[in-house]
Amino acid sequence: MSAASSVPPTGPGAGAGGDPRRVSSRLPVFPWDRLEPYKATAAAHPDGIVDLSVGTPVDPVPGLIREALVAAADSPGYPTVWGTPALRDALVDWVGRRLGATGAGHRNVLPVVGSKELVAWLPTQLGLGPGDRVAYPRLAYPTYEVGARLCGATPEVYDDPTELDPAGLKLLWLNSPSNPTGRVLAKDELIRIVAWARRHGVLIFSDECYLELGWEAEPVSVLHPEVCGGTYEGLVAVHSLSKRSNLAGYRAAFIAGDEAVLGELLAIRKHGGMMVPSPVQAATVAALGDDVHVAEQRARYAARRAALRTALEGHGFRIEHSEASLYLWATRDESCWETVARLAGLGILVAPGDFYGEAGERFVRVAFTATDERVDAAVKRLADAG
Repeated sequence: MSAASSVPPTGPGAGAGGDPRRVSSRLPVFPWDRLEPYKATAAAHPDGIVDLSVGTPVDPVPGLIREALVAAADSPGYPTVWGTPALRDALVDWVGRRLGATGAGHRNVLPVVGSKELVAWLPTQLGLGPGDRVAYPRLAYPTYEVGARLCGATPEVYDDPTELDPAGLKLLWLNSPSNPTGRVLAKDELIRIVAWARRHGVLIFSDECYLELGWEAEPVSVLHPEVCGGTYEGLVAVHSLSKRSNLAGYRAAFIAGDEAVLGELLAIRKHGGMMVPSPVQAATVAALGDDVHVAEQRARYAARRAALRTALEGHGFRIEHSEASLYLWATRDESCWETVARLAGLGILVAPGDFYGEAGERFVRVAFTATDERVDAAVKRLADAG
């Protein structure tokens, strides 16, 4: 390669015209890089950092899941994209038992390699591109926007999706319980939104990864018969085992709903080799078949949530929404970065609200996924600081 050809292209159209070296220019700056100086400050605390910024599980993977993984470790052949019949049976059983979905079969479920992969690449796999619009909540998981930008579609935020112009709107993301706010969409809201989307031919993907972590509200799936009217047309729900089973490291997730949409995605993902590893498929079957470990993990999170909420409110914070999920949406009515700096000085790291949209600029997201010992340390530091 000549020196000239090794220089990245510049000027109009660079990065927007398909140059493989410049796709990243379509994307926002990776937000977590901005948090590094505050992480260093928090880590310098004499008693160490309490990291409440990322909602990553810290508790052990339940024994029955690890045993299933090990038992399937001798898997020399390629897994299938659709998953084993046992996995599909487990997915169908779970959506019926936990979501109240009726009439689901194997064609209504599809395993995916973690929910973030699905969110990021879904618009591309749906064939969206320039001129198409992808909408998501004003305060939202950043990967919804990333997925739209990767394929050249137009990202758009909303407060109420039924107020959007449906022309050119090809994908509507719902997120209940919400990341970052913990807000839950009531059943009546879901019914209204689904009816509007169907009237205008808009495809709904509902991110329900925190559905089993409702605290002050009972989250409802779009696949519930009272919401979907007994048909999955135009509806797909996204679920993950990362939080409810401590399986973030396994990348175990799945989607369920409209068989026409899932069938198309299955065909595309076969070509892309997007296969959940066989041992992870076996582990997923074990995880979905057991409710005891889910209840035990909920109890751990409930205790941490209560302790942190009391401590934050005692330190002058106001908590909004937060009726579900693994986060407290907190504010001191100041810039989120002032709050981040203030807490970093106490050795506590939280996520600034503007990571999730401009509307979060005066909030921070506080995860309660740290160990009991680290949560206790945060509570003590907040109390001592007054």
